[in-house]
Amino acid sequence: MIADKMEKALNSQINAELYSAYIYLSMAAYFESKDLPGMANWMTAQAQEEVAHAMKIYQHIVERGGRVSLAAIEGPPNEWASPTAVFEAAYKHEQHVTKLIHDLVALSIEEKDYPSKSMLDWFVDEQVEEEASASAIVAKLQMIGDNGPALLMLDRELGARQAGAEE
Repeated sequence: MIADKMEKALNSQINAELYSAYIYLSMAAYFESKDLPGMANWMTAQAQEEVAHAMKIYQHIVERGGRVSLAAIEGPPNEWASPTAVFEAAYKHEQHVTKLIHDLVALSIEEKDYPSKSMLDWFVDEQVEEEASASAIVAKLQMIGDNGPALLMLDRELGARQAGAEE
């Protein structure tokens, strides 16, 4: 049986993961409006991955005899100054999620909840990948600057991402 304190914290993380999906869908919509379908595809795949993360936590709570309690999801921003600004925001958001995961790991240790700690270790590793991926795209976009053809090449590259390919 999962302890109430851990259950509540994990339910909060489900909300954070679903909010992440909302942010990435909003970013995808922004890219669609700017005729950057590859970047939109990358963000859509990212949104799907975030829903999968929420479901991983959902299943953990259920398997431990806990109760999933879903809360309202805050509306995400929907406007950015540029493609670079979008990916900078995505990178900053992933850093925030990393902190949330680390806080959950600390709580699992404090509560001596080893099953949650084991599940959360996967998320610790996943966040390293999430941050590295967003950071690499930011670096490319900063190199590109105002070079339109280079932006279109990156858009094509990001369009190759398939949903679930990084799971």
